[in-house]
Amino acid sequence: MVKLVALYRQPQDREAFDRHYREVHLPLARRMPGLRRVEVARITGAPGGSSPYYLMAEMYFDDAASLEAALRSPEGRAAGKDLMGFAGEIVSLHIAEVVQES
Repeated sequence: MVKLVALYRQPQDREAFDRHYREVHLPLARRMPGLRRVEVARITGAPGGSSPYYLMAEMYFDDAASLEAALRSPEGRAAGKDLMGFAGEIVSLHIAEVVQES
């Protein structure tokens, strides 16, 4: 299993960010083919105190090929276009392979 991880730094307007994420972006992302699970977590801090991050989203796929196909799909391109429009300057994307589950 692989996942696409989106880390969002602190937005200037949290309320507007949350509303757009919940009402527009997440529904678009959930339409990507092959998506098995989405997990969204609000960052509340770090062991040493504060964190530069505000939100983390993890989108799970069966394998790297499924993830790549989802990103190239019309639904994936629509989600990507939306992401760059509302959070392009505060998001970083990462691909991770799940090596152990408990």
